Amino acid sequence: MNDYVIITDSCCDLPYEYIEEKNISFVSLTFSYNGNEFDDDFGKSFEQKKFFDDMRNGAVPKTSQPNAEQFIAKFREIMSSGKDVLFIGVSSQLSGTVNSARIAKDMIKDEFPNNRIYIFDSLSASLGQGLMVMNAVEMQESGATFEEIVDYLEMNVQNLNIYITVDDLAHLKRGGRISTTAATVGMMLHLKPVLTINYEGRVIPVLKIRGRKKTIKRLTEVIKERIINFEEQRIAICHGDCIEEAIKLRNLILEEVDVKEVLINTIGPVVGTYGGPGALAIFFMGKERQQNIIVK
Repeated sequence: MNDYVIITDSCCDLPYEYIEEKNISFVSLTFSYNGNEFDDDFGKSFEQKKFFDDMRNGAVPKTSQPNAEQFIAKFREIMSSGKDVLFIGVSSQLSGTVNSARIAKDMIKDEFPNNRIYIFDSLSASLGQGLMVMNAVEMQESGATFEEIVDYLEMNVQNLNIYITVDDLAHLKRGGRISTTAATVGMMLHLKPVLTINYEGRVIPVLKIRGRKKTIKRLTEVIKERIINFEEQRIAICHGDCIEEAIKLRNLILEEVDVKEVLINTIGPVVGTYGGPGALAIFFMGKERQQNIIVK
């Protein structure tokens, strides 16, 4: 019998069907625009396509992290049943969500002195974070202990590869996820940069490409160059309402590497606020993360 519960936040962008099937507990971030605020809940209460259509029509969303009280309520619910908590959160360099969880842990630990709370910073977002959740859940289902999953997460976090391309750098610029200079240069030169999330959990550009078709082809090449033990791998692709390109990317990947699974899902509204319509990203376990290096 498991004596711990794996929880996450809504930035993991996992399919809602998976969240339901595995009964994964989560804390929602929120997004707002046009005077209304909504929970980011894997598309359950707000159609994701509508979100991206609204952005195309000029909506400028804003996002908010959960506060410590929300985490306290979630932690208390779990620990009151005698179980420990293993939280897998969005990168602390992209959101204050992990910090809210850490504050909650400090505030509630004396109430439950015999229970453990582990806060894991995935140094990622979207399906990169989601892959870590899926791997942890599979380990738990196979009988892994709390300590074994923690060790796995910490030992493999820097081997989670993340590559992202966006149609419009203005969304990342507005949200402070890339510098104004980088965004301005990219937009002036009509570049489709490939970005990554580095070892610190920050978004950085690693490759400059002209044209969407070339970018998608290069993403496939990057996987082939960097993936490890591909036969055992699950590759994840997420997209900002550009499913046709996500499928094209999947097909190109499968022509090159015979992986166990390619998962495709839509980017949720909170992450989508910064990627925007047309964002496309891949996530897989491979060589150590790119740093401030241009991919050749």
